[in-house]
Amino acid sequence: MMNDTLPDRLRAIVGDPHCLTTADALAPYQEEQRGRFRGRAAAVVRPATTDEAAAVLRACADTWTPVVPQGGNTGLVGGAAAPEGAVVVATERLNRLRRVDPAGDTLTVEAGAVLADVQRAAADADRLFPLSLAAEGSARIGGNLAANAGGVHVLRYGMARDLVRGVEAVLPDGSVYSGLDRPVKDNTGYALDQLLVGSEGTLGLITAATLRLVPPHRQTATALAAVPDAESALALLNRARGEAGDVLAACELLPRRGLDFVTRHIPGARDPFDGAYPWFVLLELASPRADGTLPDLLATLLGAAFESGEAVDGVVASSEAQRHALWHLRESLPGAQKPEGGSIKHDVSVPVAAVPDFLARATAAAEAEVPGVRPVPFGHLGDGNIHFNLTQPEGLDRDAFLAHWDAMNRVVHDVVAAMGGSIAAEHGIGRLKPAELARVRDPVALDAMRRVKNALDPDGIMNPGVLFP
Repeated sequence: MMNDTLPDRLRAIVGDPHCLTTADALAPYQEEQRGRFRGRAAAVVRPATTDEAAAVLRACADTWTPVVPQGGNTGLVGGAAAPEGAVVVATERLNRLRRVDPAGDTLTVEAGAVLADVQRAAADADRLFPLSLAAEGSARIGGNLAANAGGVHVLRYGMARDLVRGVEAVLPDGSVYSGLDRPVKDNTGYALDQLLVGSEGTLGLITAATLRLVPPHRQTATALAAVPDAESALALLNRARGEAGDVLAACELLPRRGLDFVTRHIPGARDPFDGAYPWFVLLELASPRADGTLPDLLATLLGAAFESGEAVDGVVASSEAQRHALWHLRESLPGAQKPEGGSIKHDVSVPVAAVPDFLARATAAAEAEVPGVRPVPFGHLGDGNIHFNLTQPEGLDRDAFLAHWDAMNRVVHDVVAAMGGSIAAEHGIGRLKPAELARVRDPVALDAMRRVKNALDPDGIMNPGVLFP
């Protein structure tokens, strides 16, 4: 239960309209994307400045009140679902663009800025902020950094942490750490910014960040290739890496079943192939040079793939509309699974070379656990991140299938662990996977993580229940 004096302190800090305590006002902040968790916050506060955010955390620290940072609430592992009596600190009013530095290829923005707006601000400066994911129209940059978001361009530009030059954050005691203006070369101790990135709100509240920009894409070339098996998909990726080099921007894997779901349930989506091929690879080349060379490079690459048998069919986008249509097939895969019933989801990664073996072993393990299960594995082949989603068998009751969630997690995660992979490639641990993390993660690493948590948050008020049970 929240301390009786805390609501008045919070209202004095952020103003009465921005301290929400009624059920109706709290409701939008309590819902979680997948419906597996429901927040039970006692209040939501919406600070407009870093100073206000710091005062909010000091008030919560004084009263031992749990704090849950929340950005766009687009997470998929329950990390923003507040436990009972907690205060949600929503960053939506911390949304100012502080500085754009084209010469230094950086942009400094507050945590509540929507990712799509950050991308537009970069474009206005003739630069690209390459973090791109399905929820970019509502996800906020602070949450992207707290979760170390991935997306479709990790192959070329890395994860969110690779795009951060520095952060500003309020620590659990209300003190403010500011690393926004550190130079690129700064070997003066621990990389505290990187500690906060990926911490899922358990070490502090990110309030602003300086982000790395890159030259914009002035030309792209995109194709969807049909391949006979997962081994051929990997061979096609290796060929693309060798022949395209650093202009290879994305390499995505799509399964036959997933494409069938998309064309069945997503309006306007259509299968671009006549043949019922088992796997597809979406390739995109991108360059800051407007010299028109990418279409020829892509054609040469695909021609060699056809000759070797790595690819058996393909379509090349000849317009921006066709490019968007191909990407629409990939981006519609998560939503297209919902009408098919219950789905048990896994966001995992393995070494890229091990992807075909992982797909075979994890599919066999899942089918042994629930006969008739319909695997829909898709995702970022270029970095080994597979969303190994499992749709309920036809005719099986949804709740009966979802009752296998924990057992299915164990069998799939055991395969991942045996291959040296990760059970949380880009979505994080949140409240969904702490028990699994404790089961499969190196005990030495877990102990070090707990020591860091205890040092920065000795009272355990920051996002309790996330990362650690």
